[in-house]
Amino acid sequence: MNRRRFLKQFGAATLALAHRKAWAAAEPPSRPPAFCTANARWQSAYDAALAVLAGNVRHLPQCPDDPVLIEGAQYNGIWMECGPHESLVYRKFRPDAARGCHRIFFNAQHPDGQFPASIRTTGAGYGQIQMVVPLASTAWELARATGDESLLHAAYAACSRWDNWLVRYRNHRGTGLVEGVCTYDAGTDNSPRWAGMPNRCPDGDARQYPSDPTLPRLCPDLSATSYGARVALSQMAKALGRDSESDQWAEKAGTLRRAILSQLYSPEDAAFYDRDAQGRFVRVRSEIITRVCSEHVPDQKLFDELWRRQIHLPTAFWPDFPIPSVALDDPHFVRPIPHNSWGGASQALTALRTSRWFDHYGRPSEHGHLMSRWCEAIQRDPTFRQQIDPLSGVFTDGDNPAYSPCALVMYDFTWRLAGIVEHSTSIDWNVHPEHPVAQSARFALTTDGGSEAALSYGPQGVSLQLAGREIAVVKIGAARVTTDNSGRIRQLTGISQTAERVVVKQHNREPMHFLLNPNQVVAFEK
Repeated sequence: MNRRRFLKQFGAATLALAHRKAWAAAEPPSRPPAFCTANARWQSAYDAALAVLAGNVRHLPQCPDDPVLIEGAQYNGIWMECGPHESLVYRKFRPDAARGCHRIFFNAQHPDGQFPASIRTTGAGYGQIQMVVPLASTAWELARATGDESLLHAAYAACSRWDNWLVRYRNHRGTGLVEGVCTYDAGTDNSPRWAGMPNRCPDGDARQYPSDPTLPRLCPDLSATSYGARVALSQMAKALGRDSESDQWAEKAGTLRRAILSQLYSPEDAAFYDRDAQGRFVRVRSEIITRVCSEHVPDQKLFDELWRRQIHLPTAFWPDFPIPSVALDDPHFVRPIPHNSWGGASQALTALRTSRWFDHYGRPSEHGHLMSRWCEAIQRDPTFRQQIDPLSGVFTDGDNPAYSPCALVMYDFTWRLAGIVEHSTSIDWNVHPEHPVAQSARFALTTDGGSEAALSYGPQGVSLQLAGREIAVVKIGAARVTTDNSGRIRQLTGISQTAERVVVKQHNREPMHFLLNPNQVVAFEK
């Protein structure tokens, strides 16, 4: 691969990291993200979350040289649907674990291309495909952020083979869509969506289909995961200088997206459903809708329809503690809520994944509401368990504490509500002075380019600092200030639930006054 092209593709911010030969050293970064607040209740829950995550970094026998972030609670291992994504969220604390959570799946891949669904202390499991967040997407984001060429090469080869495996073994009906044949394929344990179906494939082999006339099903969420993976493979191929392969992956992704929308969406219900082997929709309105949005399958027009008729409807997916795994008003909602139930409970995994699609569709204000409600539930019961009642916010998963996804919700949402979030070519400064988390709060992290970024709440306003200089002070109001990686302001976004008067002061410039409505974007001149 042409190294100059690689660095240009990944951006100047990763130049220094790309030259670090020992990126994967076992030691965590010397300066992990730092957060403090005068809100003792919030600080206590945040610190407890970090303690849970630190305790869940382990070594598994299948890859003893690389630590991984396990799922925790009753799950003593790592699952493909969620583990790599969780490690990506946690990477600023343990980049070695983030790399390990990807390498362990590459190492356990079968020669025919099959990834294990899970890897535990007792061994790897191949009895279902169990994919949600695409492994290709998280690997690409990790490689791009850290300038890790070896990871990029390994991910591209492994995820290409996995796509070929899915085409071979999960396309029996010839539609091009990804087929599901058991409950665990989508990781939706005890979901009415899969009522009466087996949990795993026969003989623990995901190449075999259970004997049932309604199988295989065409699945919108599994297909969306493959779509997102193909988009990432196209981007990886381009970074590797394989332009023709990049175009081929993009074309395959587009074909799959069109098939999802034409065959698995019901306009009359504004819902995505499985379609069984008889061609019938499995009409359970579930969090499938979030997984399809997570990979950006709907365009903005369709998303707005989903938002109006389903996602933001209090009687469906927007109760006091969003987002339930089955719509509240769906007759299949399961009550009382049992242990480990994707039949109605609001799951920490679903909450953690919302950051992959709310901003994409222009809903940061409502995302702030969801994040605040989850943080409130966790502060009331900081045992970090799997699921909550969507109406009361009470955890309903028995005595199974120290669940990594829930701890990551507390950590990640704290920074997204009132702190700093770094992207590949920009930085979001989420200024929210009236939010409970922001009481004399300070956030600080080292960017991927090596600069120190800090956001401090004080009596004179909220100070934004990058590389030792103050780039702006927000004197009044709540807003997301988006800058490029050098600190130049590119836009403001309304993140409050109501209209906010916002005053921004930059060095040697007159204060700028804005009236920001929820989700409104004000662009700055470049």
